[in-house]
Amino acid sequence: MTAIEMNAELFRQLSIIAEDEGLMAKMLKYAKKLTAKKEKMDETEYLMSSPAMAEVIRQGQEDIKNGRGEVVKVEDLWK
Repeated sequence: MTAIEMNAELFRQLSIIAEDEGLMAKMLKYAKKLTAKKEKMDETEYLMSSPAMAEVIRQGQEDIKNGRGEVVKVEDLWK
């Protein structure tokens, strides 16, 4: 299925539920979750595109796994 066909099918399906406010609310809620997931994936992809940043993240994950690190209160980050 092409992007144009999927777009048309999406609008067909939305037109079916458009008269039901409850179903539209559920659809909107799900669409917002998908959007947030997509934005998070884009951010991760961007960060991991840099080999240096990917190494920093990998090292940080390893440090956490091995119990190294320090707990810092959020409010102390800007002091």
